[in-house]
Amino acid sequence: MLVRLARFFGSKAFLHTTFWLLLYVFNILLDDMRFGIWFSLIENFFDIIFYILIVYLNLLVLIPRYLHDNSFLLYSFALIVSAILIAPVNALVIYLVNFRHPQDQIFISGNLQIYFLSSFFIAGASTIFKIAGDWLRQQREQIKLKQDSLMSELKFLRSQINPHFLFNTLNNIYSLALIKSDKTPDIILKLSEILRYMLYECNAPKVPLEKEISYIKNYLALEKLRLGEDTRIEFTVEGPFEQVEISPFLFSPFLENAVKHGVNSVIENAWIEVKLIVQEEKLFFIVKNNKTDVDLRKQPGGIGLVNVERRLKLLYPDNYDLRIENTLSCYRIELELNYNMN
Repeated sequence: MLVRLARFFGSKAFLHTTFWLLLYVFNILLDDMRFGIWFSLIENFFDIIFYILIVYLNLLVLIPRYLHDNSFLLYSFALIVSAILIAPVNALVIYLVNFRHPQDQIFISGNLQIYFLSSFFIAGASTIFKIAGDWLRQQREQIKLKQDSLMSELKFLRSQINPHFLFNTLNNIYSLALIKSDKTPDIILKLSEILRYMLYECNAPKVPLEKEISYIKNYLALEKLRLGEDTRIEFTVEGPFEQVEISPFLFSPFLENAVKHGVNSVIENAWIEVKLIVQEEKLFFIVKNNKTDVDLRKQPGGIGLVNVERRLKLLYPDNYDLRIENTLSCYRIELELNYNMN
């Protein structure tokens, strides 16, 4: 019942009817009522009827047929012709309503332009409202499309788990289990935390930075296990991060890029350095890794970096700076983010 009432009060028919009733009452209140309340009710009723006629002729016929086809001159001509045709009829009806008031009839017959101008400007006002309403609706639809796109992308990121990463991690767990290593429970716990975060803990548009830090630590720890002790992986955090919230998985493509196009392609002495610096309104996320000169030619960067920059443009417009340095031996990404934007 409440849902039906909400739909009814929010319907176009109800809103339009309410508007015309309010305009009718407003015109009556402005009337001097020199011929009495009943005459004022009748005269203003007919005025409103002709206003409704010109407005909906404009909204339902003229605008869709001419203005939406970018034929502005043709639309203007049609609107003027419509006002010219409706104005005399309006004036005639008001003339007949004033059959007991000869002075008013003389005024009406000598000032037909008033009815024309009234019809034209009221129709023009409805055009302005229509254009403004369409523009606002398009803006809302664009915002909704962006939000839907971001949510779809986030669901995709949550649902996708790098199969190589998962396969290698499970192989490592299996190897550790065979030798009954004390590391096995800790590795299983880290993988479990990563999966839990990916699948359940990042449904909101923003998540606590603390959870992202935990995810990064677990991810790098499992990659460290896969790559071996010869690979140096460092992750440092500076500054207060407890009250900071950011979009989930914002840093993941940078880490995956460093692993895939960095240490995986380096024969020996591979390293990755990750640093997160949190300030009062900004944070800096820096990822550096060494690489071979062959990697510079064959692997200029992953598609994930293109996607993350698109997300940054949508989520933090004009509130981020992404800098990339690609040399023969080192790849460096620095993201400066204003996380406290209003």
